[in-house]
Amino acid sequence: MRGRKKPDPAEAARERLIRQERQARAAAHARAVADGVAETVALSRARGQAVAEPPKRRSRTVLQPYRRQTGLEWLAAKGRIDAAARSAGEHYGVVYRRAKAEQPIPSTLEVTPGCGPGFTPDLQAVLKHGEGTQVARRKLAEFRRRLWRQADLVAACDLVCGEEKTPREAAGGDRDGARLEAVLKVALDILAAPTG
Repeated sequence: MRGRKKPDPAEAARERLIRQERQARAAAHARAVADGVAETVALSRARGQAVAEPPKRRSRTVLQPYRRQTGLEWLAAKGRIDAAARSAGEHYGVVYRRAKAEQPIPSTLEVTPGCGPGFTPDLQAVLKHGEGTQVARRKLAEFRRRLWRQADLVAACDLVCGEEKTPREAAGGDRDGARLEAVLKVALDILAAPTG
C-alpha cells in the first residue's frame, strides 16, 4: 500500500468529538425550540384558542407547524356543527371581515412612497374597493336582519364567524363559552336555513 497515508488516530478522534459536539448542540437547540413551541401552544389553549396538532412526523428533521384553528373549524372538527352551519358561518365571516376592513378613500394629496410627481391613484381600484365594501355591508345587514337583529345572535356570529375566535376564547371561560356556543348554533341554523 504505497502512497496511502495512514490515518492519524488523534485527528480522527478530534473530528469525531467535533461531530458529537455539533450533534449535541443541535439536539439541545431542537429540544429548546420544541419546549418553546409546547409552552406557546399551552398558553394559547389556556386562553381558549384551538390549536391543531401537526401530523405525525415521518422524519426527525422535518418539523410540522402547529396551526391555529378558527372557531368554526374547531366546532366542525368536534362534530358540534354540521357542514351547512359551517358554510353559513364562513360566508358570514367573509362578509363581516370585508365590511369591517373598509379603508377610507385615499386623498389625491396622499404621499405614497416610491411615487414621484404626477402620481394619481388608480380611480378604478378605489371605486371597485368601495363598491365591494358596500356590497359586504348590505349582505351583513341582510344576515343580521335574518337573525332578527337580536344582539346575542349577532354577537355570537361576529365573534366566532367574523373574528374567528373559539366560543371559549370569545367568552373568556368554559361556562360562558358553552352558552355562546349554544347561541351560535341557533344563529347558524337560522342562517343555514333556505330563505323563501
